[in-house]
Amino acid sequence: MKLVICEKPSVARSIASALGVTSRADGYFEGSGWLISWCIGHLVGLADAAAYDERYKKWRYEDLPILPSPFRYVVSEKKAAQFHILQSLIERPDVTELVNACDAGREGELIFRLVYEVAGCTKPFSRLWISSMEDAAIREGFADLQPGTDYDALYQSALCRQKADWLIGINASRLFSVLYHRTLNVGRVQTPTLAMLAERNSKITLFRKEKYHHVRLKLGSAEAVSERIASPEEAQAVRDACNGQRAVCVSVVREKKTEKPPKLYDLTTLQREANRMFGYTAKQTLDYAQSLYEKKLLTYPRTDSRYLTGDMAETASVVLHLAAQVPPFDTYAEFFPDVALLVNDKAVSDHHALITTLELEKADISVLPVGERKLLLLVCCKLLCAAAEPFVYEAVTATFECSGHTFTAKGKQVLSQGWRAIQEVFQSSMKEKTEDEKAEGVLPALTEGQFFEPVTASVTEHFTSPPKPYTEDTLLSAMENAGKEDMPEEAERKGLGTPATRAAIIEKLVSGGFVERKGKNLAPTKAGVNLVTVLPELLTSPTLTVDWEQQLNDIAKGQASPEDFMDGIEAMAAELVRKYSHISEDGQKLFQPERETVGICPRCGKPVYEGKKNYYCGNRACQFVMWKNDRFFEERGKTFTPKIAAALLKDGKAKVKGLRSMKTGKTYDGTVLLADTGGKYVNYRMEKKS
Repeated sequence: MKLVICEKPSVARSIASALGVTSRADGYFEGSGWLISWCIGHLVGLADAAAYDERYKKWRYEDLPILPSPFRYVVSEKKAAQFHILQSLIERPDVTELVNACDAGREGELIFRLVYEVAGCTKPFSRLWISSMEDAAIREGFADLQPGTDYDALYQSALCRQKADWLIGINASRLFSVLYHRTLNVGRVQTPTLAMLAERNSKITLFRKEKYHHVRLKLGSAEAVSERIASPEEAQAVRDACNGQRAVCVSVVREKKTEKPPKLYDLTTLQREANRMFGYTAKQTLDYAQSLYEKKLLTYPRTDSRYLTGDMAETASVVLHLAAQVPPFDTYAEFFPDVALLVNDKAVSDHHALITTLELEKADISVLPVGERKLLLLVCCKLLCAAAEPFVYEAVTATFECSGHTFTAKGKQVLSQGWRAIQEVFQSSMKEKTEDEKAEGVLPALTEGQFFEPVTASVTEHFTSPPKPYTEDTLLSAMENAGKEDMPEEAERKGLGTPATRAAIIEKLVSGGFVERKGKNLAPTKAGVNLVTVLPELLTSPTLTVDWEQQLNDIAKGQASPEDFMDGIEAMAAELVRKYSHISEDGQKLFQPERETVGICPRCGKPVYEGKKNYYCGNRACQFVMWKNDRFFEERGKTFTPKIAAALLKDGKAKVKGLRSMKTGKTYDGTVLLADTGGKYVNYRMEKKS
């Protein structure tokens, strides 16, 4: 009997269906010599610091660095029931072999191996490595199971990633939280990502717009434009010199240009375009793609490849023709795909590019949830575009001279729409506005020596633009490219995080209160900017995580030592603690919550702030304070709100609804007066009706 362990219940269902296993029990399927069960993501994880020593329950500088040896693992409390089901299946005497069917990647390897280790299993196991949940792909994968030991190096790299993140995360977070008296979550990917957002925010804040001008010549149906001119007087002088004069065409350059079809999607480019077109967050896109993968309509989404392998050419050809029959693409008749454009074995790592599957033929796309439907059509569009003809156009640049000044006119003549025609069909069907570059108009026929007389000249005024805030689209691109200039050309892992983790990093920054969404834009909060300001460059620079990913990749290939890597991480954690032992008094105030001003003190004129129990004057020498539990308000059944306090401070009186009569118990509306006599306590009284 073979026990197959999957990463999720939905994957277990698909594998059971493909292998013809129909009998369902509590937490697993059984039949035909197979047991098929599942994890629920990470069932086993690293223990918290407090598990190593009681004193680690409190965060103290003197306890750092925390360097466990060996690391301890614990079963997730919320998922313990499923772990015990797996353990009992592993221990069954009739189970002779296991199959690791968790996601085919570094984290999938870790999920299975930790369950295997903590369950104390020594039985042999093999590895299923597939990129599609289609029945045929699953059966093919089971016919070609690999020895589990072939992936030992991948497991070692996953362990190193997990332990290194724990060491830097726990030690740096505790260190800077203790120093600044606020919980500050530090992570090797999220912190440099936050730093990029803070840097862009700073550039936008410090930006000062500058005015510039263009002089424009009207030349029949064409328009020629000058270079930028800073001075309005100079622009006006050029305009005056040219208006009503003769302009001569001194050169016409025609250049035939070809835009190759786009490459297929990897996860990051899919997330970027879904954000740009539909406003989806990176996490939403990943969730939709994962759901479509589990419905067998998309291939494995967590990929960083944008090509297919040669053995997929035949499948790709069929999938292309299926995609071409899906509305709105079925309206595009002239389509002769070139499958060879999609294939590049050398450019495929663990998984090939993200494409639709053969299940498309049977699927009713109209019943899919709207988010999944749009995403599936986006992948269909990219698949069709990638195999289509190039977009060919002629770029025309004409140069004119007038009264000793030079002007330029640019135009574009489309010669063959190619793949862009498919893209336009899709965009018009979605009725989505896209931020494509402004299409340059078609210039009239122009020849060198041709002149225009008289010309009309005018001046237009413009302003330089600040850098644009990051959107999830542009931030994902920045994360993908971060640190690339510091890495050798042959490095494979570049950028912050992996396609599988970037969405979670963004969400963590938002939920932690360090980043906020403003429409489509992402911006750091004050706490986010402060965090980046106080952390050392080692933690805010992308170089650290880019370097880690490269080393982890080398470990996965068996080309680097896990022990050497971990020694380096421990030394880094210890050095951080040694170097940052104290901070300035000003630094400690950085993360103090901003006090809300309620009004102005009637005694000394300084601001009055809201505390937990009172409204107090910010001037320590002044004793003015209004207590929230003042008997005057409690007897009348009213909460002493900031709104009432603000009115009393501003006008000396506040209109209050729902006051309870101390005589009758009935409620009434009245006006409370501030009766401050300058003593220790502030008094209040009701305004008498005249």
